[in-house]
Amino acid sequence: MFIEKILHKRKDLIMNKKLVIIIIIQAFVVTFLLGTLFGMSIQKKRNNKADGNNKQSENTINDEVKSDSSDNADTDGKDNSDSSDNNSDSDNSNNQDGTNSASSDVYVERDVDYGSMDVPEPTTDDWLYTDGSKILDKDGNEVWLTGINWFGYNTGTNTFDGLWASDLNQSVQEIANHGFNVIRVPMSAQLINQWSHGEYPDANFNQATNDYLVGMDSLQIFDYVIGQCRANGLKLIIDIHSAETNASGHVVNLWYTDSVSVEDYYSALSWMADRYKNDDTIIAYDLKNEPHGKPYEGNGAAKWDASKDKNNWKYTAEQAAAKVFEKNPNVLVLVEGIEIYPTDIKKNGDFSSTDEKDYYFNWWGGNLRGVKDNPVDLGKYQNKLVYSPHDYGPTVYAQPWFEGDYDFNSLMDDCWHDNWFYIKEDNIAPLLIGEWGGFMTEPNITWMTYMRQLIKENRLNHTFWCFNANSGDTGGMVLDDFTTWDEEKYEFVKEVLWNDGEKFIGLDHEIPLGINGISLGEYYK
Repeated sequence: MFIEKILHKRKDLIMNKKLVIIIIIQAFVVTFLLGTLFGMSIQKKRNNKADGNNKQSENTINDEVKSDSSDNADTDGKDNSDSSDNNSDSDNSNNQDGTNSASSDVYVERDVDYGSMDVPEPTTDDWLYTDGSKILDKDGNEVWLTGINWFGYNTGTNTFDGLWASDLNQSVQEIANHGFNVIRVPMSAQLINQWSHGEYPDANFNQATNDYLVGMDSLQIFDYVIGQCRANGLKLIIDIHSAETNASGHVVNLWYTDSVSVEDYYSALSWMADRYKNDDTIIAYDLKNEPHGKPYEGNGAAKWDASKDKNNWKYTAEQAAAKVFEKNPNVLVLVEGIEIYPTDIKKNGDFSSTDEKDYYFNWWGGNLRGVKDNPVDLGKYQNKLVYSPHDYGPTVYAQPWFEGDYDFNSLMDDCWHDNWFYIKEDNIAPLLIGEWGGFMTEPNITWMTYMRQLIKENRLNHTFWCFNANSGDTGGMVLDDFTTWDEEKYEFVKEVLWNDGEKFIGLDHEIPLGINGISLGEYYK
């Protein structure tokens, strides 16, 4: 009997062990099935353009890169300390095409997974044209370029700055998801020419956070960026920001230096236009960022007249545009202004005077008074010309027009109108404010509110400066981790992002702008 009891207990133990094993196996099977379902859910999100792994910012930072690109932040020549340059917001109102210019009702989705998106084949049906002061699509519909700047290809990072902390895929997707329909990409002519010669400077990025970029050279990464922008319905403007690759390269007055010749500058534009001529993701070329220079600098300063002088920006812009159109006649070209312009063309039309009293001053790239006397002539491509001034507030430099109790009307009278707004008013060509922005504090916020009012009331095309957290005198749309958005600044700028009252509007006829936008074809159907 005793032996039978022992055998019976042993049998129970064996049966219990088997039961435990069965339960464990069943639990494993259930877990596997749930994991499979979850994976299918993620894949479904990917197919809906919001896919991948939400990678958190890494603490692994390339100290050398950060000191080069962050400590030497791209202030973009906005410290015009020697220049004697020359807030009420309007109510929400309907634009001339019946759309609401305010975006306060547009919902911005936040619950998104990020990852590399499937890249559509490039197209050639999104090229843009101009008619008077408007920019039109291929069907004659008016479009509104409302974008943002993101620098780094000019600084020595050789990709977008901030990738030492952030995920490229996430950043591109969030720019689109937040409703910006174009990115102005500052680049150096030197980097482009290196690519054209088969040289590929290292792109500096956090290889843990951006592991999918490992093994790519800097040109391959740029092509990857173009593909991800296309997948998100984003367009690009290539900006020749500086001749040489340098975080302070924009401080140089002209489009050439001792090591980068005028021909090198032309070659960079020509090579880019040829390489991407069958891809309308790149819709425009900003021929040169902020040509400038003061009267005492003589031939070392940019001027605007009817000559063929080497430092004549008007003539150079025409030649540069011709190089672009020779390779791709479909893109827009943006021509910025200079810094100074003669007060008396009859006496000083050749810019020979070195007396500051003989000139009007404005921000670098912001003086387009010369258009009235010597407009840019692109011949048969005149319908591809956009003028692109830059404008900033008193935190960048205390210009004379900020003295006293300035307001919207005084800014128009003392600066905006005669320097560039007349181009819009007289229906000469479209305007695109290539740079504006700054800190959300006084004394900047008053000026920025008036500038937003000007953009909103006149539907001026614009690219806000900037996405980067490391812009020293303006700050960025994201905070230091390059991932967290400055919600106060975004809500401010959102008022002048193109939307229909519910969705943001992209510039691609087929691909929606992020997950909160629609395509141009959908908007105009």
